Amino acid sequence: MTTGVAAPRAAAAARMAGYRAARTRFPPRPAAAAWPATTHGREQVLGQLDAAGQPSAAGIEALLHWLEGQEGGSWQERWLASGAETLGAAWLQLPAQWLHRHGGPADRRAAMLPRALISVVCGDIVRPSLAWLVAARYDIGLAPAMAARRDPQGFAQLAGLCTPGAVTKTARHHTLRRAATVLAAKGGTLTSIQIGDVLELLDTEAEMLGAVRAEAAACYRLLRQLGIFGPAAPGRLRELRTAGQRTPEEMIDRHNLACRPIRDLLVDYLKERQPAIDYASLEQLAHRLGMFWADLEAHHPGIDSLHLSADVAGAWKRRMRTKPKTITMPDGSKTVIETERICHREFLTPVRAFYLDLAQWAIEDPSRWARWAAPCPIGPAETIQGKVQRHRKSRMDARTRERLPVLPALVRCAAQQHAGAAALLHAARAARPGDLLTATGQTLARAATRAAPAAVWAEDLATGKRRNLTIEEDRAFWAWAAIEVLRATGIRIEELTELSHHSLVQYRLPVTGELVPLLQIAPSKTDAERLLVISPELADVLSTIISRIRGPGGAVPLVAGYDDHERLWLPAAPVLFQRRIGAENRPIPAATIRKLLAATLARTGLTGPTGQPLHYTPHDFRRMFLTDAILNGLPPHIAQVIAGHRDINVTLGYKAAYPDEAIRAHLAFLARRRALRPTEEYRTPTDAEWEQFLGHFERRKLATGLCGRAVGTPCIHEHSCLRCALHWPDPAQRSRIAEIRDNLLARIAEAEHEGWPGEVEGLKISLAGAQDKLAQIDRRSHHTTDLGMPTTARKP
Repeated sequence: MTTGVAAPRAAAAARMAGYRAARTRFPPRPAAAAWPATTHGREQVLGQLDAAGQPSAAGIEALLHWLEGQEGGSWQERWLASGAETLGAAWLQLPAQWLHRHGGPADRRAAMLPRALISVVCGDIVRPSLAWLVAARYDIGLAPAMAARRDPQGFAQLAGLCTPGAVTKTARHHTLRRAATVLAAKGGTLTSIQIGDVLELLDTEAEMLGAVRAEAAACYRLLRQLGIFGPAAPGRLRELRTAGQRTPEEMIDRHNLACRPIRDLLVDYLKERQPAIDYASLEQLAHRLGMFWADLEAHHPGIDSLHLSADVAGAWKRRMRTKPKTITMPDGSKTVIETERICHREFLTPVRAFYLDLAQWAIEDPSRWARWAAPCPIGPAETIQGKVQRHRKSRMDARTRERLPVLPALVRCAAQQHAGAAALLHAARAARPGDLLTATGQTLARAATRAAPAAVWAEDLATGKRRNLTIEEDRAFWAWAAIEVLRATGIRIEELTELSHHSLVQYRLPVTGELVPLLQIAPSKTDAERLLVISPELADVLSTIISRIRGPGGAVPLVAGYDDHERLWLPAAPVLFQRRIGAENRPIPAATIRKLLAATLARTGLTGPTGQPLHYTPHDFRRMFLTDAILNGLPPHIAQVIAGHRDINVTLGYKAAYPDEAIRAHLAFLARRRALRPTEEYRTPTDAEWEQFLGHFERRKLATGLCGRAVGTPCIHEHSCLRCALHWPDPAQRSRIAEIRDNLLARIAEAEHEGWPGEVEGLKISLAGAQDKLAQIDRRSHHTTDLGMPTTARKP
């Protein structure tokens, strides 16, 4: 596992691996040593540049005069021999000194050399290197010169793609600049630029300037839209620079094993197991086995056999059982102690399986595996997980019991945070630079900016800091949306990030025509999809998300997500959790959702029993969802289907503090019922039974709304619907419910006047139900519930 400082290092290593893989797949054009234009004579070059209408003829003559004094048979060879590229921006001192030695007004002619060099480069007489162009900052003035003299049509088409709605002015400037830089160093026109040329330039900028600007993604995307990379080119720079799946050799070589035979054995073992497991499991197995042998080599240099002595195996297991932990003492000093690793058996199990597999394969294929068969250093009792699983269940139950009671506080804080951020942003947009604005108890001053940026900035008068209100509102919204969807569905975090507009499906009842909205959960962990009924509250949340991310044409933008587990790019889809970053829409990764959740929790001030800040993970919402559902009467086998578990015991493991006697009684009841029922009852339902099932949904329609009663359950309020919590009021029937409320008020007044206290008590219960239904309608009227179901064009 990578934790602490190791996590950023692992991420940086993954990025570098992606860069190297991209440069290998798409190599840049090599720098040419000679081409026709650079071998022309002086007069021919002057005639060529004069025909192109160059304004600095005197400067061009001075530059050529200086280059003629250098060694070489072409202008490019003379440029390289002059040593100008080693000086970067200080290259002008070389021609200035040369011109001064050879007489004439050197200062005046030297001042013309920068523009003259641009003219010579645009004429393809000299091709400076990418490193020199970036370091000397000569890539800045190249774009307009290249557009006018080298490829006017190509640059006009590229500029046409840089519309204000598509990219920012900064991205447009850097795209044209980079395109001109590649032409200056490699020659040709825009149609000759290759993917490797762009990657080489971006890597050069990162090396020379320390970092690549964010507009690099827009540059690649616009050049791809120009059509010069071909249809097979990846759609995004991030897709191009992702390393993808590693081979077994690459997985093992990350551990730098010294013993080559053992290294080759581990690679062969992984290749043998690879067809039967997914990529994430394969990578985890490679990590555990690589750590196993790397640890042995670190403590026992020169080890080259799987046959481990009892002392060696025992020392390794002790190291796996403990881990170092740094503790700060009261006096400020720090000390390192050894603490028990809770999951140390997870390191022992794959190693034991490795030894047992080799022993079995040695029998089946002795010529290949027999020499590696060795006694397993891990006994069967050491990998028994029963006690560990019980302890884990206890910890998870305690965790759920701590978080479930304060979940309403978290939900309320997330909603208030989003409402406050939206109010601040709305007030700031309506204010002019320098004006004071007050919202949610905060007083800010609208910040003045040079141009009209996409983000809205304000000065916090209390702290003196400058705040980006646009980003604050965006983060608050997606934190609220993630919390609402997770707590209403109990889905996994990877399923949340893969929700798309196509996940919204609908079922229409055949008789009444009523639409039942459903949420389709794509296969993830168990490779089994499932459908969830969308509640009115969840419908409001999904509708708000869709309304936010829709493009100008009303459609949800298509974005390509990355599967962190399989290390593959998914096809572009209208995912719901996406936001605009720079000039493009990107899916919100799971890591970002975790950060947004942590930031929201920090603002709530919630603490646990020990007084430490309470921490929620996305999976905590799944445990709380199942616990709350079963506590409220949902049968465990139905909860299993909703959660997408293959085994009901997994579902019961998520349920916290479920009574053991209830579980045993329920399982015994199921066993008795299945034993007593004839086998012919386990059959496909008949048409009549199916019609009876559908009839339940058709009879849900009431005069004032819908009945949410489950199939086969009686009406607990004897059809007094206004008293029932399962009654969903119809906003169109508000006047009818208001009329019932007024009638109840009149009847209560009559009963009190006539002295009927028993009648008054019953009428007041009905009155409370009617007022509650009116309040529900008023709350729902403030939110849109149009889910924008995706439509499919029908073929004529």
